[in-house]
Amino acid sequence: MKRNAHDPVEMIGRLIAFDTTSRESNLPLIDFVRDYLASHGVDSTLVHDETGKKANLYATIGPDDRPGIALSGHTDVVPVDGQPWQTDPFRLVEKDGRLYGRGTADMKSFCAIALAMVPDFVARRLHTPVHLAFSFDEEVGCLGAPLVIERLGAELGPKPKLVIVGEPTDMAVVNAHKGVVCLRTRVRGLEAHSSATHRGVNAVQHAARLIGFLADLAEEMATRAAPESRFDPPCTTIQVGTVHGGTAQNIVPLDCAFTWEYRLLPGADPHEIGQRFERFANDVVLPDMRAIDPDTGIETETICTVPGLQPDRDSPAEPLAMALARTNRTEVVAFAAEAGQFQQAGIPAVICGPGSIAQAHQPDEFIELSQVRACEAFMRRLLNEVSAD
Repeated sequence: MKRNAHDPVEMIGRLIAFDTTSRESNLPLIDFVRDYLASHGVDSTLVHDETGKKANLYATIGPDDRPGIALSGHTDVVPVDGQPWQTDPFRLVEKDGRLYGRGTADMKSFCAIALAMVPDFVARRLHTPVHLAFSFDEEVGCLGAPLVIERLGAELGPKPKLVIVGEPTDMAVVNAHKGVVCLRTRVRGLEAHSSATHRGVNAVQHAARLIGFLADLAEEMATRAAPESRFDPPCTTIQVGTVHGGTAQNIVPLDCAFTWEYRLLPGADPHEIGQRFERFANDVVLPDMRAIDPDTGIETETICTVPGLQPDRDSPAEPLAMALARTNRTEVVAFAAEAGQFQQAGIPAVICGPGSIAQAHQPDEFIELSQVRACEAFMRRLLNEVSAD
């Protein structure tokens, strides 16, 4: 069925067609959005990363001399490698009341619906501006948004009065999310023939000791559960994501590296887990390694840190989002998002967007058309909220 150029589904299809997997540049999509906005008389500013191959986009519709309401979304998606997709991930497929494609749920649909509303926002006289804040590399540590946030109040104009981050929540209003710290640990051992293990330092086995410590620490965190927090699970979690090490079966491994993360309840000490891990590594594991070879080592680097979003009773974002979503309750989510970064910068934020997080990162990712229409209704109520006529 042919759709109007400003139909949200049409715009979702346009955005899905750009392969913005985080390892790729998002500039083709950003250039498309910039040109689309310009065609409606809306200027935008690009904030690039240090390589110049990726960019955030920030635009203001309406008066640019006062704080407005920011609609925030990320443009990158996770890989489809190895996933058993039944359709082309980068071509929108509509079937049985659903839209299939990478990013339909997480989270190009929100961005597309906001863009489809641009002609309506432009046509009305706005007393409160609407800002569009589209970022890069959210999926690999929320790396893009801070580059925009640090420029708000300066070259990008006044800080928004509030931010609505459109991550998939089934259009529920979320006022809290966990924080996350991502790390990479490298263990450097000593190679030897596997028949002489006493002469080598097995990097894989010592890495396994460290991973076992993290598993024990995760169990301890579970005993500190806070059911009143509303999170599922209601505790800080720890997990190891990747492990790489060794050369061959008959060689004592020289190197081993693993990535790991912990997801914090809002308000939890962000340093405790890292500090305890370092103590175990330095006081327990490393002495055993260096008793054989003093040149062995354990190094841990922080890949990213994303602050949690905490409930704020005085925030103007929560009541507005609840009114627009036609709900009288708030929820929490266990995933991390850019909302915590905005809040940390003093900008009230909530999360509310179409689609289910259960579909995020999945093969045959989809969003229900009913969710698209619910978000469109949300945007039209926002239009009435910020219009002077």
